[in-house]
Amino acid sequence: MYYNHNSDSHFITFTILIIVFFISFYVIYEIRIILKKRRIDEILDDLASNNAEITPEEFIALRNEKLHGYKYEGYYALTKNFAGIYILHNITKDKYYVGQSKSVLNRVNMHFTGKGNGDVYFDYRLGDQFTIRMISLENSGFSSLNSLEKNAIAKYHAYTRGYNKTRGND
Repeated sequence: MYYNHNSDSHFITFTILIIVFFISFYVIYEIRIILKKRRIDEILDDLASNNAEITPEEFIALRNEKLHGYKYEGYYALTKNFAGIYILHNITKDKYYVGQSKSVLNRVNMHFTGKGNGDVYFDYRLGDQFTIRMISLENSGFSSLNSLEKNAIAKYHAYTRGYNKTRGND
C-alpha cells in the first residue's frame, strides 16, 4: 500500500511540532522559575530563623535577584520581608551591630549601601569582612522587636564593644 503525503499533512505535522516545542519551552521556563523561588525561599527561611549567615555580597546578590530577569520587574526576595532583628558581625574587628526593623531585608541593605550605621558602612568600604544573621520576631520567643533587639545587643556586646550607640529601644 502506498502512503501519499500531501501538503495538508505536512502542515499539520509542522504545526504540531511547533506547538509541542513552545509548550516544552514554557514548561521548562516555569520549572526554572519555581526552582529559583524555592532556592530563594529556603535561603531566606534559614536566615530568618537564625540558622544561616551570609556575607553582604551574597545578601545583595540574593536581594537583587529577579525571577524573570525583566528590567522593571521587582526583586523577589523583597516579597519575603519580615519583622525581626539583624546581626551584622565585622569579622575583621570582631565587632557587632544589632538592629531591628519591620522590613529586615530592606534595612540590612541600607547598612551596606551607605544609608544605615555610618561606622559599619565605613568599615565595610575599607574592606573589613562582615557576616549577616537575622532572626524573625515570629517564633523567636519574644513578644516585641524591642525586647528581641535588647537581648541580642546584650548577648553580642554590641553596645559595650560594638557599633550600637544604645542598649536598645525601650
